[in-house]
Amino acid sequence: MAGGKETPRQKLIGMMYLVLLALLALQVGAEIMVKFAQLNESLSLFVGESQNKSSAILTNIKEKVAERGSRPEEVAALESAQALHAKSSELIGEIDALKKELIEKTGGYDEDGNILGVKDTDKSSAILIGQGDKKDGKAYTLKKDLNDYIVYLNDVSEKVAKATGAKAKVYSPLALDGKEDPIFYDLVKKKEKIEGAKSKDFAHLNFDHTPMIASLAFLTEKQAKVATYEGEILEQLKTVVGATDFKFDKVFAMVRAESKVVAAGTEYNAEMFISASSDAIVPKMKFGGRSIKVTGGVGKIKFKASGGKYDPEGKVQKSWSGAITIKKPTGSGDTTFKITEKYIVTKPVIQVQSASVSALYKNCGNELNIQVPALGALYDPSFSASGAQVRKGPKKGLVTIIPSGKKVDISVSSGGTLIGKESFKVRDVPKPSVVAFAKGKPVDQKQGMRAPGPRSINMKAIAEQGFKEFLPKDARYRVAKWEIMLVRGKRPVARQNVSSETANLSSFAQKAKPGDRILIDVKKVQRATYTGAVENVDLPTTIINIPLTD
Repeated sequence: MAGGKETPRQKLIGMMYLVLLALLALQVGAEIMVKFAQLNESLSLFVGESQNKSSAILTNIKEKVAERGSRPEEVAALESAQALHAKSSELIGEIDALKKELIEKTGGYDEDGNILGVKDTDKSSAILIGQGDKKDGKAYTLKKDLNDYIVYLNDVSEKVAKATGAKAKVYSPLALDGKEDPIFYDLVKKKEKIEGAKSKDFAHLNFDHTPMIASLAFLTEKQAKVATYEGEILEQLKTVVGATDFKFDKVFAMVRAESKVVAAGTEYNAEMFISASSDAIVPKMKFGGRSIKVTGGVGKIKFKASGGKYDPEGKVQKSWSGAITIKKPTGSGDTTFKITEKYIVTKPVIQVQSASVSALYKNCGNELNIQVPALGALYDPSFSASGAQVRKGPKKGLVTIIPSGKKVDISVSSGGTLIGKESFKVRDVPKPSVVAFAKGKPVDQKQGMRAPGPRSINMKAIAEQGFKEFLPKDARYRVAKWEIMLVRGKRPVARQNVSSETANLSSFAQKAKPGDRILIDVKKVQRATYTGAVENVDLPTTIINIPLTD
């Protein structure tokens, strides 16, 4: 069958026909004959309605051609429409004559107008198929006429498509042999749906030992197809008349504003005008040299705006070009309208908020929240940086920057388009304070401690308070190596090298006297970074002196 939309009634009739055909193949009771009679009557009504509609379209085309001065190309369209209508009517009449012969030779009508020979299979088969193997039945002539009609129809469809610029509709043959008909044979799997169908020709497949009423419904269904196809082509031919005029049947009120965003206290400027379109005009549109999809006469332009060399106000003027091509009013050749549209790209403001600190610290995990409010929901960020590692955060815009140099340039992109760059200076991490603890409290170097001194000392490297609050993951220090001595005068009495934060001074207490002092020399302090690495802290010489008193 041909492509295209069918009315609900057409779909229902087609479905009824297939169901009844299947029931007939199963040899269901005589009541099915009544259903075929009803289907035949419904199809006949549809054929009559379709022919009346086609006649009305033909009259309309004729009137329009006369009104417009009988232009040669439109007169040709009228002649094609008249020829199509004549050919369709001739084929429908031929099938009508065949149906009449079937009814008459199988008993005609009763007093109430009911067909008598509905169950006949012999006489109707003889008329349609012929006697023996001669294949001289009228179904063979009908097959040729139906398929010749489709060839003619496709030729007209192609010519209409060329005249209107639309895509040609291709119609499939109406009379198929068993190996060609998808109802009986699976063309994809090459498998018979009904046994023996593949070897049968059109006549035997549809009329051999078929009740006359079923043959009648089948023939009426072919008439319905012819009437439907004729109506479709006539509708297309109708659009040829006037297709070469810039005649519009759809009018719209349009507004073009200088800007949809206006600041309070400034003027709003816009132009109001009328725009129009027509189903008879099928434009072809290009944007940037590429064809674009056109729906309802409208082509939509969509692209990502890219920045450039912004002016001091953060703006750059750009333009795009397009072309709309339609057929000339004379019908010969095309008319192309070229379009150049200017637009302004504003530089999106990149807002950087710190989730941790107001500056970037070297070798630390500086957590930033980078947003571009102007992009709204379209914001799809990605980041790269020079002089730093970049780690994407769990939410949109969150990113951790780990600097390794003295300056970091962060590039902000959205959906693969560069939005801009932000530069940051890098600070060194503030030095920690090294404090000696005894009995859980910091040791006061001025007051000292009573002899013989503490039994243990704990050394701690304490981060600057502000740095610790902002970057707690980077403010983890430990005193990794230190030397502690018990000194009397200028001479060491005892000495101990320590590689942990706590030293046991029991041996010192056995020797210590008032007037001695405990001297601590810090050798190495380390910091655990955001990434988990450990780095040595470059501290100046750190000496802690604890006097021992009475």
